[in-house]
Amino acid sequence: MTVIDAAEPEALTTTQKPIKIAVRRSRADNVYRRVAWVAAFSTFVILVLIGVFLYLRARPAFDYMGYWGFLHTQVWNVSGSHPSFGVGSALVGTIVLAIISLIIAVPVSIACALFINEYAPSKLFGFFPLKGLLTSMVDLMAAIPSVIYGLWGFFVLQTSMKGLSRWLSDHLSFIPGFKVTTPTYTSSFFIAGTLVGIMIMPIITALCREVFSLTPLGEREGALAMGASRARVVKDVVFPFSKGGMVGAIMLGLGRALGEAIAVSIIISLTFGYPNHVLQPGGSSIPALIATKFGSGGALGAAGLLAAGLVLFFLTLIVNLIAANIVSRQEKKRQ
Repeated sequence: MTVIDAAEPEALTTTQKPIKIAVRRSRADNVYRRVAWVAAFSTFVILVLIGVFLYLRARPAFDYMGYWGFLHTQVWNVSGSHPSFGVGSALVGTIVLAIISLIIAVPVSIACALFINEYAPSKLFGFFPLKGLLTSMVDLMAAIPSVIYGLWGFFVLQTSMKGLSRWLSDHLSFIPGFKVTTPTYTSSFFIAGTLVGIMIMPIITALCREVFSLTPLGEREGALAMGASRARVVKDVVFPFSKGGMVGAIMLGLGRALGEAIAVSIIISLTFGYPNHVLQPGGSSIPALIATKFGSGGALGAAGLLAAGLVLFFLTLIVNLIAANIVSRQEKKRQ
């Protein structure tokens, strides 16, 4: 017969206090932590200072036109007895260019990243380093200056896309934006957006390739061992794991597209008014407006351009915050 001690359950249910482990950091570790904290905080301070600088320098333009008036005014006339200027059409044009560039760049970039990471052999024919060569070419394209892309787009891409623009106008004119009243298919939003899309392809491709390469090897091999095809592994393993990183790569490319000035100003003919077409000549964007009008218009014109820069600053900041939020949510779901 087993004898149960009455004090035993009470002893078992006694809550024990967790043991606190004291962390003793070395002097070098403490110095490194402080330097890292200062560097991270200084980034935030610099960002705030840039915004404050732009606002203070743009204040005369806001005082003259008003905040809402500056945001929705379509013309840019800072001279004469009655100046009137704003970024209404340029802001809409910036968003239109960014959307066109993403439509062009995202499918091609993801396909290139998948080919390099999943399908391209390290040695073609046993001796040709195809995978390494493609990776180096993508990185090299990301380093080409904007003015080189702009000149190439003006002399080569623009001429080559006339036929495509004409075909879109002839067969898809029922779609808003594709109807053309002037049969001149150069210096358009479509060509400028395509050029910007080509410019951001290397950025999105390089980042997506790095994200795809971080997919756990065990999950890849497990799916292949279960009989899944390479395409099924990409769909069910690589894409779910890389979703947050892909969104971050696309948003980083979007930030580059929103801020591109030189290439767009070379291609597009600067006109004002809300864009209702993408195939006809003419249009504007905030970066192209700043690059084209910089140095003209006196003190009020300079304040107006700085105000336009402030609007672009907040636009890119909002895009980055949205991207950070999406990536954070995807990481929480994956965990």
